[in-house]
Amino acid sequence: MSAPAVRHLYVHLPFCAHRCGYCDFVTVVGRRGQHGAYVDALLAELELERPLLAEQVETVFLGGGTPTFTEPAELRRVLLALPQAEEVTVEANPETVTPALAELLARNGVNRVSLGAQSFNSAFLDVLERRARPGDVRRAVHLLRHAGIENISLDLLYGIPGQSASDVAADIGEALALSPEHLSCYELEAKPGTRFTHAHGEELERQAEAIEGYFELVVETLVGSGYRWYETASFCLQGRQARHNLGYWRGRDYLGLGIGAVSTLDGVRWRNTPRLAAYVAALAEGERPPREQEQLDEDTRARERLMLGLRLDRPLALADVRVALDVDALARLESLGLAEQRADGLVLTSRGRFLGGGVTAELLA
Repeated sequence: MSAPAVRHLYVHLPFCAHRCGYCDFVTVVGRRGQHGAYVDALLAELELERPLLAEQVETVFLGGGTPTFTEPAELRRVLLALPQAEEVTVEANPETVTPALAELLARNGVNRVSLGAQSFNSAFLDVLERRARPGDVRRAVHLLRHAGIENISLDLLYGIPGQSASDVAADIGEALALSPEHLSCYELEAKPGTRFTHAHGEELERQAEAIEGYFELVVETLVGSGYRWYETASFCLQGRQARHNLGYWRGRDYLGLGIGAVSTLDGVRWRNTPRLAAYVAALAEGERPPREQEQLDEDTRARERLMLGLRLDRPLALADVRVALDVDALARLESLGLAEQRADGLVLTSRGRFLGGGVTAELLA
């Protein structure tokens, strides 16, 4: 049996200045005094799991939390310990990007930054409980460019309470003025249990009918501006796809490090404890952190491959998903012009992609 050779690495840096009301990620507010101990544990986990990594890693992604809120010396320690990779992405909140931070990233192997802009409207940023102002986003992009980082992605949200179609168009226009190589445009979701759902749930429900129109506006504007709609929520200039995320969507194995991080390898998925103290304590003793583990059977893997693969604009090989495919549903969706079988696989049509998850759910056996 050949040794595992994982080519995609995710590293979780959970610390944030504060927790936004709509966030349901594994985050830890503040605790600057604990950043060093966490990084010690993270690097210990990296050493324990390094044999799982391929000799040549393709992508590394530092997510959070706000990775750029991590104390600079500790962030540098993480970056220096990482394996070299063709694409190294760091998520950043715009207000954390200073000249020194931009230089730190560029000098330590980072060649792609994903900025959480969310909106260029101060009123909507207040609704989202974001600390960055529109000027912070523009400043961050310019600082990163000046430091030599030439691959920048912006995240935008649509469906914010009070937002109109013209507001969405204005946000897209502001983003395009910065010429990012990549944009991710997400519908704002009311996650159960969050403060945001409690405060704005009813308004988000009322806005539901408008969301489809906002999505069409996003696609039409970005495609018309020369961006490829290569994944349901993602748009890029030529050759600037998020290679790390492509690994997920194509069903590749990946290794996740840090609290709450998920790994999938050779049909097994595990998730690290989300509890900071338990994670740090275990690794201080030279042990792996507490984990939940799940064996993925053939049917589960095929269903996930179908759901994720059809997010892309490239055909999905039928051999990979046949066990999970409802052939009668496929025939029906083809007759409605929502899906198409080609010689090289299955793909959703443009109409099918606008309906997205609903079409994919129909296809599941």
